[in-house]
Amino acid sequence: MSGKTNKSKFDKVLSTKDIFVLAFGAMIGWGWVVNTGIWIETAGALGAALAFLIGGIMVVFVGLTYAELTAAMPQCGGEHVFSYKAMGPTGSFICTWAIILGYVSVVAFEACAFPTVIQYLSPNFLQGYMYTVAGFDIYASWVAVGVITAIIITAINILGAKTAAKLQTIFTALIAGAGLLLIAGSVINGDPSNIAGNMFGGSIELGTTALGSVLTVAVMTPFLFVGFDVIPQAAEEINAGFKKIGGIMILSILMAVAFYALIILAVAYVMPASAMADSTLVTADAMGLAFNSEIMTKVLIVGGMAGIITSWNSFLIGGSRAMYSMAESNMIPKVFAKLHPKYKTPVLAIGLIGVLSVIAPFFGRKMLVWIVDAGSFGVCLAYAMVSLSFLILRKKEPDMKRPYKVRFGTFVGIVAVALSGMMTLLYVIPLPFASTALVAEEWIMAGGWAVLGVLFYGYCKFKYGDEFGAHIDVEYVDVDEKPAFAARVGSVTE
Repeated sequence: MSGKTNKSKFDKVLSTKDIFVLAFGAMIGWGWVVNTGIWIETAGALGAALAFLIGGIMVVFVGLTYAELTAAMPQCGGEHVFSYKAMGPTGSFICTWAIILGYVSVVAFEACAFPTVIQYLSPNFLQGYMYTVAGFDIYASWVAVGVITAIIITAINILGAKTAAKLQTIFTALIAGAGLLLIAGSVINGDPSNIAGNMFGGSIELGTTALGSVLTVAVMTPFLFVGFDVIPQAAEEINAGFKKIGGIMILSILMAVAFYALIILAVAYVMPASAMADSTLVTADAMGLAFNSEIMTKVLIVGGMAGIITSWNSFLIGGSRAMYSMAESNMIPKVFAKLHPKYKTPVLAIGLIGVLSVIAPFFGRKMLVWIVDAGSFGVCLAYAMVSLSFLILRKKEPDMKRPYKVRFGTFVGIVAVALSGMMTLLYVIPLPFASTALVAEEWIMAGGWAVLGVLFYGYCKFKYGDEFGAHIDVEYVDVDEKPAFAARVGSVTE
């Protein structure tokens, strides 16, 4: 074990408020505006809420492992560092590459979602027919909005983490406010009979059961809860006590679980199932019913637009920092470790993810479903590997300084591994009573990402030889320690 450390190359510009809005804003995003009707139609109101509770329980256990590891090793890259310490370079490569798939999939999702919102607001928006993908007509105006917005969000992220965090605070407040208005309006003007006949899903004709329907929705939830893990990705840019970082991570998860469950119940409480079947954007129409106002429908859509920006922004930060950490360790081409000379942001890593988001709108709205499932598979695989790393490091490095130490750590780690592992298997193994396994298009996306990873792995292994996977820790200071001190976790390699 080497005693070498480097000074961080990043500026510490993120406060506790900044990291909370980055995580919470990423998790509540836009998905609830688009998909709440689908969740209720699939599993029923109570079934869909239970599905999010199931997914939330898994994410809370996984989040506890993240909280301890992030406070112990507050370095850029998060999963990359945790899995590296526990499993070595190859395990770290697989884990980090999987979580980047999740981040990239969200960015691509938002690039397709944003023009979808504009289309709802402006019926005459679609102009200049180009071609059709999977039954969805692609128009030049639709593509242009997605591309231009992708370029703007990418540019904002290059300008620095603090700039991105300020944007995040404003838009998180907008989307949370829209959601709370929907919940309040539903409580006042909803009808218990709406939800009473729509509690659970399942269909004999379709060969599905209530449990299968709940599981079908549950496997979508990792994609929606991904976001708290952006915090460890940007750990070197956080100016806060390490114990606080862990606590904020868990708080953001609990609030996101509550937000999704309440939105589902609010929509079902105010909107009859028959009306949902005729609606093109159920959540927005539910807002209109709750207040008997078309204007409030538009208010919720504007809130949804804010959610697109918050998720897009957070995952560009997370994905680019994960790529930076891999490049620093010679696992992917070194060029992705280049920082902007003025803004100290990983400019080429941000640029690559930005390019992928520019390309996404050319594939149309059908791509949204494929992206969600392929990205969720990558997220669950990474969560399982981080949880396993938590258990390994509890045994391997019991004396590591852990400012946020989880009680009953072995139990928490085992449950986190079991739940995230089972969730990962649901994407792989088809079930006779639920539609959880990836379909062909989704396997193509996940498989294509895996092939790119293998190419990077082989190229860097050949080019860098023994330096492949080299990692040197950064010095860090816990601002809550008095007097302040520099601490480090011993590096595994020179």
